[in-house]
Amino acid sequence: MQWPSHGGQPEQMWNMFHQSRPQSVLDFSANLNPLGPPDYIQELIFSALKQIRRYPDPNYEEPRQAIAQAEGLPSEKVLLTNGGAEAIFLVAHWLRNKRALIVHPTFGEYERACQQHGLQITPLFLSHPPRFEWPLGEIVAHLSDVDVIFLAQPNNPTGTLLDADTIRSILSAARRHGCYVVVDEAFVDFLPQADSLTPWLKEAPHLILLRSLTKMFTIPGLRLGYILADEAVIEELAAKQMPWSVNALAAALIPHLVADQTFVARTRDWLLAETQFLRTALTGLKFETSPFTANFYLLRDGRSERWSKEQAVSEAEALLAFLLGKGIVPRHTHTFKGLDGEWLRFAVRSREENEKLVAALAEWTEQRW
Repeated sequence: MQWPSHGGQPEQMWNMFHQSRPQSVLDFSANLNPLGPPDYIQELIFSALKQIRRYPDPNYEEPRQAIAQAEGLPSEKVLLTNGGAEAIFLVAHWLRNKRALIVHPTFGEYERACQQHGLQITPLFLSHPPRFEWPLGEIVAHLSDVDVIFLAQPNNPTGTLLDADTIRSILSAARRHGCYVVVDEAFVDFLPQADSLTPWLKEAPHLILLRSLTKMFTIPGLRLGYILADEAVIEELAAKQMPWSVNALAAALIPHLVADQTFVARTRDWLLAETQFLRTALTGLKFETSPFTANFYLLRDGRSERWSKEQAVSEAEALLAFLLGKGIVPRHTHTFKGLDGEWLRFAVRSREENEKLVAALAEWTEQRW
């Protein structure tokens, strides 16, 4: 059967498992902030409606300046994009027909973008689940053979983080070999500290950061992202970008969103409380989970390491079907290389929703154990 390539597609999941849609639905398959969108978003969009009568500023000076001020960078290091997805595909287009290194399991759009633009892909894999450790030695050894490496901080779907020593080693080796380091920071705002690699840009002209505003502020339908990089890189990427990539309504929100650190701080406080609750509850139910660093996590039966791959996949699919029957929609992992369906991914939701999930998982363990 054809598994959906993204979360947020519950209808397709019920059809696959020949189930009817329950009356009550809790979607844990898309990693969106349940506290958002902020109340002021609707008012801002309404007030910006008059801007649809004219073309946006092709250089997006005001939103770029706002991002630059928030990031502590000159605006020449900022390029606005139509969500994080355009940022990924734009970088691949710029480096078309070259060679890329991708560390799995990770967001599938890196590979898809490389394939679309003719990049030859060398795959590596995180090791030792559920910790999912970076294979630093292998990464450094391969940097001489590629033109770009795609990484994520934190990594989706494993929550794995790059520590400072690992970053330093990768950047140093990449610079020696003329390799670009692309780091997707779509979920970095959820981390408890300001762990963005933005300060590293000053001394690393080969570092390219991809950012998204849609996850934190729960506005995926508006498509808002940006790239941070050396001025020369931004200039070349901009030359490849289609005109007016970002619509006027979305662009008008940016100064308000990047300035709203109150909402971000409230989200981090909420996330810390919820991940502590989930870690305790799921460990008590004897499930294995990936690191709770962002607003998502992987989960599998704690006995999976002793099972064959086929048994682990079968058990994960049985749990998926059970949860779908209760109106709870996880994200399958069949399209994540290196996971291959053995895990389920869940977004961190509100306390009420998380408690309902834990209750359903407790019922499952009572039946299976």
